Amino acid sequence: MYRFAAIALILSVPTVRAADFEKEKEQNWHHWRGPNADGSAPRANPPVKWDAKTNISWKAELTGRGSATPIVWGDRVFVLTAVKTDRKAKPEEMPKPDTRFDVKTDPPTNFHKFFVVCFDRANGKKQWEKLVAEMVPHEGHHATHSYAAGSPTTDGKFLYVSFGSFGTYCLDFDGNVKWERTDLGRMHTRLGWGEAVTPVVYGDALLLNFDQEADSKLHCLDTATGKTKWVVKREEKTTWSTPYVVEHGGKTQVITNGTTRVRSYDLATGAVIWECAGMTVNPIPSPVKFGDSVICVSGYRGYMALSVPLASTGDLGTKGKVNWRYAAGTPYVPSPVLVGDSLYFTQANDALLTVLDAKTGKAIVEKEQLPTVRSFYASPITAAGRVYFVDRNGATVVLKAGDSVDVLSVNKLNDLIDASPVAVGKQLFLRGEKYLYCIEEK
Repeated sequence: MYRFAAIALILSVPTVRAADFEKEKEQNWHHWRGPNADGSAPRANPPVKWDAKTNISWKAELTGRGSATPIVWGDRVFVLTAVKTDRKAKPEEMPKPDTRFDVKTDPPTNFHKFFVVCFDRANGKKQWEKLVAEMVPHEGHHATHSYAAGSPTTDGKFLYVSFGSFGTYCLDFDGNVKWERTDLGRMHTRLGWGEAVTPVVYGDALLLNFDQEADSKLHCLDTATGKTKWVVKREEKTTWSTPYVVEHGGKTQVITNGTTRVRSYDLATGAVIWECAGMTVNPIPSPVKFGDSVICVSGYRGYMALSVPLASTGDLGTKGKVNWRYAAGTPYVPSPVLVGDSLYFTQANDALLTVLDAKTGKAIVEKEQLPTVRSFYASPITAAGRVYFVDRNGATVVLKAGDSVDVLSVNKLNDLIDASPVAVGKQLFLRGEKYLYCIEEK
């Protein structure tokens, strides 16, 4: 269903003009990978050391379950969650299964509520909580996954969230729904492991990557109304990857990771500009821009990193001209992070660090074990010449950026963490299973 709430336009007052957004976003965290969508926080200087009793400015209890990374805009922190209710579905309320797909999970029989939650950045108090959907999911999810895995985003005027099959929504900063799209289709993910659709906003375009086991599509919606600008079919299966938008050569390119091809689409039309083969199956990491190129990585049942010139055209296949390829130690779930000319990533979901020269693809550090930590879903970030890696068991290793592994600290919280860290100003935000933490030196 497509629904547009005209009253929201009257009640909602944009907090920034479009012309100011590029400047304002540097002081915020509008996208799950930060102001530059690459894990960097150029204006932030978060703490180096903390624990459960030290430098915790506040922590807010979370309900339900979710692994979506929070975003920060101004004095507000936005979080998504899905709550399993006690309401059992009647037989006629259960979604009809699609027998075309092999699954290893069982669909739930309880209704779930899907919430957008706003916290006060200064003290962690809940400002509002908006229920946007209540339904019975048609498939289960991996034991380490959730029904709230796609992260929200903002253009400084409105908030955009997607629960995939359970709807995509635009809200104002007071929690009023401006428009919603619940007609984009029911997703069927690899083995029923679950969904993670993270919207990307660029100008008046909102991009949604619906990669799945059949009928994969890239949607481009109008941010003001939610209406479809264009939609293109993708010859891909489930990826869980987030598009990356970059301007080059007079065109705005939408870069998507993929098993079959890394592809660049023209934001204006949805036409393919270039494509390149060579990634592994199940690519999850987001692309990053370096100079006049884009770097993509994947690391499930194989390893691959490649740097593709943004000036490319047509199908490069596996032998077309690229800057470099590197086939070892690349990540499965976490995205890489750029620190100057160096590309940091860890192998698969493990704590083996590799650092590449982003110009040449040559290894500076290769598969070096990070201390204490074991497994990552969260993507690393960089701020103030440091790199932060957050382990699934709540430990964070902080490194000094450089040509060697220089550990500044290892910080532990008694919480499971799959969402990526967020650095704004002198604060670091961590979304755990039980709490949302604001870490700041006192």
